Amino acid sequence: METPERIQPDRQVRAFILMVFLSQARPEPIRYSVLEETESGSFVAHLSKDLGLGIGELAARSARVVSDDDKQRLLLDRQTGDLLLKEKLDREELCGPIEPCVLHFQLLLEMPVQFFEGELSVQDVNDNSPVFPTGEMLLKILENSHPGTIFPLKLAQDLDVGSNGLQKYTLSPDSHFHVLTRNHSDGKKYPDLVQDKALDREEQPEFSLSLTALDGGSPPRSGTLAVRVLIMDVNDNAPEFVHTPYEVQVLEDSPLDSPIFTVLARDIDAGNFGRVSYGLFQASDEIKETFTINEVTGEIRLKKKLDFEQIKSYHVEIEATDGGGLSGKGTVVIQVVDVNDNAPELTLSSLTSSIPENAPETVVSIFRIRDRDSGDNGRMVCSVPDDLPFILKPTFKNFYTLVTESPLDREMRAEYNVTITVTDMGTPRLTTQHHITVLVSDVNDNAPAFTQTSYTLFVPENNSPALHIGSVSATDADAGANAQLTYSLLPPPDPGLPLASLVSVNADNGHLFALRALDYEALQAFEFRVRATDRGAPALSGQALVRVRVLDANDNAPFVLYPPQNGSAPCTELVPRAAEPGYLVGKVVAVDGDSGQNAWLSYQLLRATEPGLFGVWAHNGEVRTARPLSERDAPRHRLLVLVKDNGEPPLSASVTLHVLLVDGFSQPYLPARDAAADAAPADPLTVYLVVALAAVSSLFLFSLLALVAVRLCRRSGAAWAGGCAAPEGRFPGPLVDVSGAGTLSQSYQYEVCLTGDPGTGEFKFLKPIFPNLLVQDTEKEMKENANCRNSFVFS
Repeated sequence: METPERIQPDRQVRAFILMVFLSQARPEPIRYSVLEETESGSFVAHLSKDLGLGIGELAARSARVVSDDDKQRLLLDRQTGDLLLKEKLDREELCGPIEPCVLHFQLLLEMPVQFFEGELSVQDVNDNSPVFPTGEMLLKILENSHPGTIFPLKLAQDLDVGSNGLQKYTLSPDSHFHVLTRNHSDGKKYPDLVQDKALDREEQPEFSLSLTALDGGSPPRSGTLAVRVLIMDVNDNAPEFVHTPYEVQVLEDSPLDSPIFTVLARDIDAGNFGRVSYGLFQASDEIKETFTINEVTGEIRLKKKLDFEQIKSYHVEIEATDGGGLSGKGTVVIQVVDVNDNAPELTLSSLTSSIPENAPETVVSIFRIRDRDSGDNGRMVCSVPDDLPFILKPTFKNFYTLVTESPLDREMRAEYNVTITVTDMGTPRLTTQHHITVLVSDVNDNAPAFTQTSYTLFVPENNSPALHIGSVSATDADAGANAQLTYSLLPPPDPGLPLASLVSVNADNGHLFALRALDYEALQAFEFRVRATDRGAPALSGQALVRVRVLDANDNAPFVLYPPQNGSAPCTELVPRAAEPGYLVGKVVAVDGDSGQNAWLSYQLLRATEPGLFGVWAHNGEVRTARPLSERDAPRHRLLVLVKDNGEPPLSASVTLHVLLVDGFSQPYLPARDAAADAAPADPLTVYLVVALAAVSSLFLFSLLALVAVRLCRRSGAAWAGGCAAPEGRFPGPLVDVSGAGTLSQSYQYEVCLTGDPGTGEFKFLKPIFPNLLVQDTEKEMKENANCRNSFVFS
């Protein structure tokens, strides 16, 4: 006796099994019926209404009807939801003797995938009459047969079924015989002739009877067989089979003419009445085409290839007849044994041509597999390669969907060749493969990428407008419009840079052009960013930095800073006649707005009042004495110095330097005259005027120098005739700083003291002091000191 503790787990197990069974249960199929021979296009049912679907839902979800035998006998009107006949149905052609005749179909909804199973029952109509295999039959009966003896007659066949099929047999009126309809276990109705009275061959040796087969239709149909009965002489024993029915199993792949089975019937009569011959009795055309029997030995051989998938068994009636005309009947049941001779079949129901690369799990294909074999030979395994991002999912019966396992990447692989393999479990195993090409459509998931993160372009200055200065290039891993790029300029980081007037970019190919001539001296370099944008939706973009370097051209001539060229009076350099060779007379200071070798300056003395007296150093522009001075040298000299850069072609400038030879700096300062005045002979009146002007100037200069000397010597309290002290602080005179490129190598500041006698108007001495006090801004000093005659700085 089971305890309560044990009963409780058993109930839980049974409840769990029941739940699993209910979860696996499928909804009952929808069932319809239609009469055979109904015209094509006839209405069958309101399918959408029966399934509870909206009228527009069938079209929206791409609904269609799929039949098991791959023949479309039904049509689905997606707009109305009606199920219609595509062709006229013949029940006898579809199902033969099988009843009921049911056509299985499925309603497939693709979006999303959903199946509904349906059955269409084809109802029989009475369109076939019973038919006998021959129009006449000869029956031999022994005269000593007893009343009540039964004689088998030929069987009529009616292709209709049910009430429309064969129902009974009738015999033309005769006092010796009547017909008996016998129901066989296989559902067939066999006619037997029953003897009612004893026969006398001498009284009547032959009877002519008419056998009629009637079906149950309305109105009924019939077929007629003429039965000729011959009364034979006495043959007491009919042949009898040793064992009936016989059951035989034959492999469906058995070769032709192979022996199937040998039947045996015995007749105890002697002589001709005991000799037995064999034959097929009332065999159908299919049996006659498939088997043959040896009349003497009773051996049955295969005449036609067997096919388990078409006919699984045969009932063969064998008749054994002796020499006296008596016969016996036997049955051989031949079972066809299935062999694995049918490879699996794969039928596509739906196929998606292309899949977006970023789509999640997507249905690629819907297909059905089938194997016409049975048992293990008909069980199948379906698979796809493991190295592909696709999986198979069973949906309904033998329907499968091929879906993507994860989002695809077109840039890694744009096309997949998927092989679906279906293998049965038979021996040997048979395999079917189906190849599907899956295209991956592009989406805009890759931004443009430049071939370089930054570009450096060189442009010569003074370029022509619209000059092609370089190119930028970007690539996009996408395809189609998603890979078509457009280039544009981004606003520069410096808002003061007029980028729109400097460069432009070709939107199609990334070529960069200079819009106007560039000036190295105004703009030596600038940078900006270029953006490449694809035409996807949404559009993606990338950026690259572009640096433009302007290359200098020799477009600026040297500019002379000293001696100044814009003064109202020429600048005169004072040189004592006691100066030694190499004495620094002065220095030509020039600059060049260009750079590099275009700004390398060289100096050259083009013309001098007295050649050979002065020389110019080529690299720094220093003017020095070339030899000792003498009393014979003219007091005034004009030097023409050429300043030339190192460009190609070179540019140059010239400057005139005036030199005044003085004796110990005691002579009054005399302005230099031009060459034309030196060449002309002096007029006496002119000489007087010049001397007078010189005297006045000397007096003015002397007074000025005396005032300066008094102020310098006030601090020490020394007597004016005793000498002078060095000034404190910065020297008050205007100083010129000519340091830097193309300037003097050193500068000099001189202290000027006068003699104690105010009437002489001569310099007492001149010596350099404060050699390091220089003015830094050369251009400012040159502008402030356009006239350098009163300068106390000498070079």
